[in-house]
Amino acid sequence: MKKRMVMTQEDFCNAKMNSQVQQYKKNAVIFLFMVLFSSMVSAQKSKVLDAFFKYGIDSSILNPEKTKRPDNLAFDFKQTIITSASEAVTIAKFDPSASGPEQWSVVSIDGKSPSKSATNSFRKNQSKTSPTPPTDETSYKIEKETPDQLVISYKVETGSLTKENAFVKDCRFYMTINLKTKKLDQIETLNEKPVKVNILTADKFDIVVKYKWNDDARQYVPVNENLNMEAKFIGQATNVKTITEYSNYAKK
Repeated sequence: MKKRMVMTQEDFCNAKMNSQVQQYKKNAVIFLFMVLFSSMVSAQKSKVLDAFFKYGIDSSILNPEKTKRPDNLAFDFKQTIITSASEAVTIAKFDPSASGPEQWSVVSIDGKSPSKSATNSFRKNQSKTSPTPPTDETSYKIEKETPDQLVISYKVETGSLTKENAFVKDCRFYMTINLKTKKLDQIETLNEKPVKVNILTADKFDIVVKYKWNDDARQYVPVNENLNMEAKFIGQATNVKTITEYSNYAKK
């Protein structure tokens, strides 16, 4: 005949106390991790902020919203895509006062008036622009400091990436600040290992975006974007160069 296990009041109190102790230990570990993580973030970012203070640079330059392409200004757009087999030039205009896809008008493709399908395709591609991902503040580094330039680097938070820009998790961003003007010159995105970009596997993925400050938008706006990609598709080398020019920014 099996004996029944009867928990005494003392046993119950001991079990409850053990459970509380375990929970306390768990909370203590979580708290310690948060303190260490916060310290690491502060240490990494503070070095950059100290350099900014030293040179009189506005720290808001680190806000990704300050460097995204503006959606409240009109501008002209020219893009040249060069591969080993072809070269295509698209000229377009963006007007924020229009609605939806109509904000983009395609002026010409390879010097000719675009077809309706080509215009729709261009507009669809432009609408795929992903939100600007936030910066991983533990990743800041000062890469170079000269009398003329300050170069800092960082990575982005992976949790905010989409399927289209997931490859960016394997890239590092290099921000170059002109110490004479105290303004941003460019941001370069460079892969740290081979990345998958749509259907291509790129051994080299390098984008350099040059900026200028715009008083109307109260932010930096891109003026030139240079993409160089050395990739493979089904084992075949497919090198792509894309030059995008933005000009004539105007408030509407």
